[in-house]
Amino acid sequence: MTQTAPEKNDNTFDLVIIGAGPAGMSAALRAGKSGLKTLLLDEQPELGGQIYRNITTTDSQRVEILGSDYAHGKTMAETLNAYIANGKVTYWNNASVWQVDTDKTVYVLLNGKSTTVHAKAVLIATGAMERPFPVHGWTLPGVMTAGAGQILLKNAALVPSSPVVLAGCGPLLYLIAVQYLKAKVPIRAILDTTPGTDWRLVLRHVRNLLVGWQYVSKGLNLLKAIKNAGIVLHHSVQGLRLEGKEQLEKVVFVSGGKEHVLPTQVCLLHQGVVPNTQISWSLRANHVWDDAQLCWVPVLDEWCQLSIPGIFSAGDGASIGGALVAALQGELAALGIIRQLQPTKAGQVEPNATELRKAIERHLAIRPFLNYQYRPRDEYRIPKDNDVMVCRCEEVTAGEIRAQVKLGCSGPNQTKSFSRCGMGPCQGRMCGLTVTELIAQTSGKTPQEVGYYRVRPPIKALTLGQLAQFEP
Repeated sequence: MTQTAPEKNDNTFDLVIIGAGPAGMSAALRAGKSGLKTLLLDEQPELGGQIYRNITTTDSQRVEILGSDYAHGKTMAETLNAYIANGKVTYWNNASVWQVDTDKTVYVLLNGKSTTVHAKAVLIATGAMERPFPVHGWTLPGVMTAGAGQILLKNAALVPSSPVVLAGCGPLLYLIAVQYLKAKVPIRAILDTTPGTDWRLVLRHVRNLLVGWQYVSKGLNLLKAIKNAGIVLHHSVQGLRLEGKEQLEKVVFVSGGKEHVLPTQVCLLHQGVVPNTQISWSLRANHVWDDAQLCWVPVLDEWCQLSIPGIFSAGDGASIGGALVAALQGELAALGIIRQLQPTKAGQVEPNATELRKAIERHLAIRPFLNYQYRPRDEYRIPKDNDVMVCRCEEVTAGEIRAQVKLGCSGPNQTKSFSRCGMGPCQGRMCGLTVTELIAQTSGKTPQEVGYYRVRPPIKALTLGQLAQFEP
């Protein structure tokens, strides 16, 4: 379900939502129900975002492979499609947001042309992206992220034909392993890079684990399925290297005090996800370094509002919590926007908001345990070897960044002047966290003191021709 761009005299909305994943869809449903003139924007052809990608059109066999968590988004997407059909929400698919101004003007690339929409409030619901995993050989053909492998499965039912190695840490690594098992993909081995379970940590978090028992149960079931399938699982993996000449040929690592070599043409890497904060950084909103999640998060008030009045952020784009939390936060942000734009409804909003905050707190109870249990090792975030590539776009190594710090480079923005690091097509998305932590480690500062790239528009690439056809 999609709608075309409005006429020039009809480009003002009460609320513009960027992202049609769990947070964006939930916010759109609440806003549409309250009568706000709402525009939902997303780069994908269909509702669902990354987590529920293709949820309304995928076949039953793929739903069975992807599991119940994926299927959970279908009802929300179908309800929202009904709202769109009835005119309660306007939806632009294949729409790329390339700039957002503090006056809540949103610049959109739609059907090959750039246009603007104006809003009284903006909700950023851009979700998460996978954390960089800079190791030897991570740029070789045949190496990609676990999330990319999952996208290929969701989008086109494409899976590796040769035995695959999964390496890293975090629940998604186990999830895609089980999904691949259901899809009959041969898995050569899983290389778990976590140091192992700290039972003292388990005891400290036992109350939270009981509150989040559903998540614990899901995790144990994934591990059980992997064990029953007889997949080789290497624990506490260190010294991971991906080797090959023209493409990936083998994975080398240390586990149990021994070096192992696994021949393979496909390796999927994963060590958690981090918020996609490009838009909030471009707005110069306040951010803080979250040492538990090892990433930047925007500063929000109790209604999910940024330090810029009228602009909100919800879901994994604000802080990692998962799809269910994202949907709850999206609804909470929508209530905050309704409260702001329709003051007479404030009394109705408050009780609902209280219940939502309680539900969010319950779902997040297990998060402190997960953050520490699956905390990525320093060696996989901050490369020890100087020849490891950090900025893939401009081919800048860890050693070059360390040398720049010794020459006086004090932050990521200066690396641009020294080596164009962070100035490639990805605009620092793939190297930003690594550069911050590398500079912090080398200079003896904290990541908060080092800071992040100064993100400038266009946030997404567009051609000069598209810019020339700009229709304000």
